[in-house]
Amino acid sequence: MNKLEIDVIRRTVNATLDPQKKISLGQYMTPSVIADFMAGLFEKLNNATLLDCGAGIGSLALAAAKRLESISKIDLWELDPIMTNQLDKNLIRLGAPYELHQRDFIFDAVESIRSNSGERYTHAILNPPYKKINSDSKHREALREVGIETVNLYSAFLALTIKLMSKEGEVVAIVPRSFCNGTYYKPFRKMLLNECSIEHIHVFNSRNKVFQEDDVLQENIIIKLVKGKRQGQVNITQSTDHQFNDHQTRNVDFSDVVKPSDLQAFIHIPLEKQEENHTLFAVSLPQLGLGVSTGQVVDFRMKKFLEQDPTEGAVPLLYPHHFENGEFQYPKKHKKPNAIKVAADSQKWLMPNDGFYVIVKRFSAKEERRRVVAYIVNPEEIGKKWIGFENHWNVFHVQKHGLEKTTALGLACFLNSTVLDNHFRVFSGHTQVNATDLKNIKYPTPQFLNALGKEYHPRMRQEEVDFLVERIND
Repeated sequence: MNKLEIDVIRRTVNATLDPQKKISLGQYMTPSVIADFMAGLFEKLNNATLLDCGAGIGSLALAAAKRLESISKIDLWELDPIMTNQLDKNLIRLGAPYELHQRDFIFDAVESIRSNSGERYTHAILNPPYKKINSDSKHREALREVGIETVNLYSAFLALTIKLMSKEGEVVAIVPRSFCNGTYYKPFRKMLLNECSIEHIHVFNSRNKVFQEDDVLQENIIIKLVKGKRQGQVNITQSTDHQFNDHQTRNVDFSDVVKPSDLQAFIHIPLEKQEENHTLFAVSLPQLGLGVSTGQVVDFRMKKFLEQDPTEGAVPLLYPHHFENGEFQYPKKHKKPNAIKVAADSQKWLMPNDGFYVIVKRFSAKEERRRVVAYIVNPEEIGKKWIGFENHWNVFHVQKHGLEKTTALGLACFLNSTVLDNHFRVFSGHTQVNATDLKNIKYPTPQFLNALGKEYHPRMRQEEVDFLVERIND
């Protein structure tokens, strides 16, 4: 079957799928041009055994079979009857021996791993489903039986695939980039890095074109892993979109991908040569005497204390909508409350208004130029003894107290700079900014922050911020 045939079938089948079922199963079908690129990362091997879990109509398996040429068996998992009907037809035309399992891959794989039975594969190619796994679900319980702790179906499928591979078995997957950083994926990263070498990572510079037919904005990467192989350099490639017309490639040391001293094991993807700037990225937050925490007021848990308008016994409760173009706008007419009452059961979630706070939005809008967007909270503008930070903020503080003014201004300037944003994007591929991410990066020295703080003001344009950081760094 040629690529045109496969893509026509894929679009036809995709149009017949129930939209709600697609969401519940996390179904996003792979265009043939991506399938061919992924299969092209495989090394050829006689009598290969191939795994494709979440096979869809077989685009990936067909591309892999064409690349590998000599296959003794293909195992495929697919639950959706609409998919399996077409998948069966496509595989028959392929002519290679295969077995189609119309069962839940997670439960089958866990049983195979737990009992040390079933096939072990030389090659695996996958576009796994994308959907969160509840902490009390049967899937989560089954995964724990084989030592896998993770929060999404895509990382669960990839983790199980790794465990089903033979020595030096090759895995090629297209997955969201979200596992590369953050606390929730740390156990998964540790398992992946302990069991595999990373050989290749491909990045799509456009977030909305890989699965554009499904209107997917999640940033995806293609990653090639080899089980049990000694780690060498990593091939980093990039293209604007899934057509690969402007494909670029470079090899980097593994220490540029996973920093040897990083206990979080963040996976960086350096698209350009990174010159280590020892002035801008010099010290840790604890070395600055600072901390960062998620905003402690979870509004739906504290409804009885919330007030739409400020009153005598209430203090400001700050949401992202209270800041616009770097300026504080309070109170503000909105569906969300403006204030929170101070009481014995609410005060422990508030912070003292005894200095300047620097706050960073946890979720940046997809149209915003920067991932990291920081604001200054001036105690004089609050005018109350306490202040509430809603859960959509990351809050920089000094042992739960405010910062000195110049330090706060300097920190906000650095966080709003393009150089920091570019640095952050190397290990973060999604719009969420976690407190763990902010703890993991390095910051300028106190002297540098002080120099920035003396000249920075929140209404500066991006060009002015970047010029200030560059000038003081010279």
